[in-house]
Amino acid sequence: MESRVLSGSTTIHGLPRLRRLTTTTTSPVAACFPTTRPTTGAVADGGNLVWGRQLRPGILFEASPATALSPVTKRETLLRPCRTAASSPAEGSDSGGEAKVGFLQKYPALVTGFFFFMWYLLNVIFNILNKKIYNYFPYPYFVSVIHLFVGVVYCLVSWGVGLPKRAPIDSNLLKLLIPVAICHAIGHITSNVSFAAVAVSFTHTIKALEPFFNAAASQFVLGQQIPLTLWLSLAPVVLGVSMASLTELSFNWTGFISAMISNISFTYRSIYSKKAMTDMDSTNLYAYISIIALICCIPPAIILEGPTLVKTGFSDAIAKVGLTKFISDLFWVGMFYHLYNQIATNTLERVAPLTHAVGNVLKRVFVIGFTILVFGNKISTQTGIGTVIAITGVATYSYIKAQMEEEKRKGKAA
Repeated sequence: MESRVLSGSTTIHGLPRLRRLTTTTTSPVAACFPTTRPTTGAVADGGNLVWGRQLRPGILFEASPATALSPVTKRETLLRPCRTAASSPAEGSDSGGEAKVGFLQKYPALVTGFFFFMWYLLNVIFNILNKKIYNYFPYPYFVSVIHLFVGVVYCLVSWGVGLPKRAPIDSNLLKLLIPVAICHAIGHITSNVSFAAVAVSFTHTIKALEPFFNAAASQFVLGQQIPLTLWLSLAPVVLGVSMASLTELSFNWTGFISAMISNISFTYRSIYSKKAMTDMDSTNLYAYISIIALICCIPPAIILEGPTLVKTGFSDAIAKVGLTKFISDLFWVGMFYHLYNQIATNTLERVAPLTHAVGNVLKRVFVIGFTILVFGNKISTQTGIGTVIAITGVATYSYIKAQMEEEKRKGKAA
């Protein structure tokens, strides 16, 4: 059964015509709405939208014998829908100006704030749980594999239920993603080697040097000219990291060198990512990179840690915390790793580069602060000052770089 709504303009202009019709004839044909008046214009002018669906204007009312003999009834039938449509703009009428707005669209700032909150929370939980695992199970290559394995299983299950729908991948895109995934795998493993060897706060202080490596690679590898202001903003980062390293109580060369290799790997990941620009959404893209990176991480884990794990690694961990907690810790650390990376990507899509850059710096501050509180790491005054200087330098660099990117974007748009 077709529903029908008349616009306000049609109703007003049509009243005299209706009166003449009802007084001159009682024929069913004559009682119909006049067809000589164009109705398509009325749809556009009056806004005949009900629950988001536009009604077809060409359908006429068919008069039954009962309605033909009762002009008052016929008139009421025509007028009542118009009053309803005019008085209910919220139900989808164009005359109301706007359709219903959901909570997510009405309060975008709250949604963005929630994304930042979850990004920070998941990152802090991951770093704390990850370090607790290394305190009784110091096998970073194997744990790195678990991080990626849990994330890949999560992606496969998500694809299975259609959330999100899996994007197809061809051989050309695969060739572009392999270098990105290899750099991601190396950076991930070396980060975890550093996390296992030194305090989490110290690793994150070293990783604050990543913008310096990005700038160096952009100028000396890609041939992009880096402004002097950016280089000057990186000087406090280098100074702060140097101060923190010289007096770090948990310092060892394994942790320091691994964190530096991680910086270099993630820098090259950024370079290859620019060459592998694609229209694929970030969720599917990260899923494919995780799958390839997992394949890359399995061989070194088996070669370097496999024999020790089989002999004593697993049995020692189970003896310390029990089988249930051991498996539970590995599962949840993998989930938190994948989710915080996914949330970070989703947050980047919602905000401007400057906002994301500042948020990334604050995230590192949160992680350093919370891990010091949770693990009770003792830091010297010089280490603390060096960390603050390094983070301040990163914040300055991120701010200047994001502003430059925004000006460049506006210039292209103009």
